[in-house]
Amino acid sequence: MTTWPRTQYHIKTVLRVPLAFAFRWCTDFRADDARREGESYERRIIERTSRRVVFEDLEGTTAGWRWTRHVVTLRPPNRWHSESVGNYREATLDYALTSLGPQRTRFELTWKRRVTPLAGRTPSKKSIEKGTLAAWRNFAKAIESDYRKARRR
Repeated sequence: MTTWPRTQYHIKTVLRVPLAFAFRWCTDFRADDARREGESYERRIIERTSRRVVFEDLEGTTAGWRWTRHVVTLRPPNRWHSESVGNYREATLDYALTSLGPQRTRFELTWKRRVTPLAGRTPSKKSIEKGTLAAWRNFAKAIESDYRKARRR
């Protein structure tokens, strides 16, 4: 059995939407998520219940296929947990939302990851956190845009 590295990663940001909207948006895993994220992977939803979502992502790279399976446990109204396995890395991730008032929500992500031999060199903790925070700040813009559109309807 391989043990998890001691390194734990953590990011947080603020979403300018109510907590309930943030939870629904963040846990609405869809086949078209790659397009929404500006990425090129293909997503297949394997299972969806009120408490669990299982999906797989597949992406072609110059080095071959990158595959990941995510098993997400939903803990409404403000938490979810993901166990991910793949040919390049494994990860365990915990997400939490905290209301900061009627229109603001703090988003926090804490995770551990371990790479497989296919992954090669692991980037620094600072680099991983910086890239993840940048991605979630982009998601924040999309969440906020979707919220404004929903309010206009």
